[in-house]
Amino acid sequence: MLRFAALGVAATLALTACSSDTDDPSGAATTAGGDGTQAAEAADITLWLAGGDTNADLRKYLVDTFAEENPGSTLTIEEVAWGDLVTKLTTALPDAANTPDVVEIGNTQSPTFTTVGAFRDLTPLYDELGGDKLLPSFVDVGSVDGKNYALPYYFGSRYMFYRKDIWTAAGVEVPKTLAEFTEAVAKLKTDTQSGFAMGGQDWRNGISWVFANGGELATVDGTTWTSTLSDPNTIKGLEQWQEVYRTASNLPSTERDVAYWDFLNDGTDGTGPDAVTIMAPGWARWSIGDITKNDAGEEVRDGMADDTKFDIFALPGVDGGIAPVFAGGSNIAVSAKSQHPELAENLLRIIFSEEYQTMLGGAGLGPGNSDYVSSLGDDKFAQTMIDTAAASKLTPAAPGWAAIEGAFVYEELFQKIADGGDVTALAKEYDAKLTPMLNGGAAG
Repeated sequence: MLRFAALGVAATLALTACSSDTDDPSGAATTAGGDGTQAAEAADITLWLAGGDTNADLRKYLVDTFAEENPGSTLTIEEVAWGDLVTKLTTALPDAANTPDVVEIGNTQSPTFTTVGAFRDLTPLYDELGGDKLLPSFVDVGSVDGKNYALPYYFGSRYMFYRKDIWTAAGVEVPKTLAEFTEAVAKLKTDTQSGFAMGGQDWRNGISWVFANGGELATVDGTTWTSTLSDPNTIKGLEQWQEVYRTASNLPSTERDVAYWDFLNDGTDGTGPDAVTIMAPGWARWSIGDITKNDAGEEVRDGMADDTKFDIFALPGVDGGIAPVFAGGSNIAVSAKSQHPELAENLLRIIFSEEYQTMLGGAGLGPGNSDYVSSLGDDKFAQTMIDTAAASKLTPAAPGWAAIEGAFVYEELFQKIADGGDVTALAKEYDAKLTPMLNGGAAG
């Protein structure tokens, strides 16, 4: 059901969400309060957040500040699981009676919804909310024909977390090239311990090998997208990923999006870790380390406080340096069908304020406004996150990308590669399947 729901995103939204119910579909400001917020009739608005990355403190700040700045109005926050987001948005956004007013959406999912008018035009607010200080790649995937419909919420980047004590004991040094990485993690694999833990369906991490080799997932000519898995550079990257998976990981080819960070922690029965290297977003550090107690008396991990036991490094490129990794993160948008667009825009003013952007950095999430990246800190975790984010890449900004993700096409492809399939043959097969989907059609 998810597959067909995802494939119907563009068609459904194009028919029912191409215009706003507001009197001012351009999104232009009309009247303003003394603090810059839009004067609006009091109401309850809803913010949909994807997953749990926005922590409880951030949510409380949004709710409390919104109530203070918009007397008589309230903000309700609802959490939607990432796996359900596309399907729920497809149903809710066209329905003025039930649409969330403001939504968090994955950066890779933004183009599908922006290209069919599901979001309110935020161009009049663009400069006020950060303008050219907003992350350009995230702005691009939320834009259509020079207008802004979804703006950067937060970014994350992926890098390597590893058991320094086990690497050192084995005499293995931190690699300087991608080939050295493959060699190192293969050497560290045992029957019970992955040298590098990665599930076979984990394309979001796996495409870093494609990007490192100069490959692309798709290209665009005008408005027509073409899948480019058969490009020699892309094939080279997929073959290298196949090698590292098959020589270093013990995880099944059916696994994806698992909690890799748990794999680095020692087992509760005194056994060692399930893996000595993982690839994960920077915030994963808070789930790694020895168990301690916080101020509330709760058991938590110490965030890799023991730097003789845990450490990090950026995935190296083919010839050294930093390999381009997939840039994780989210955009934020206002539903075109929101019945309270002025209040929704007031919420965006809070989200893009200096205080909230700084709070995002303090929570380990890269602020959407580059002026506030210093809030991430100046330790090795912050610097590696910033460096890898600077070298990162996004998936294609194609109108059908959310449908592709919803149909788990890349998961299917990567599992077949992980199982030892012929990469060249699979690339040709999936190019034929993906090209029409990229352009909003059904699978080929």
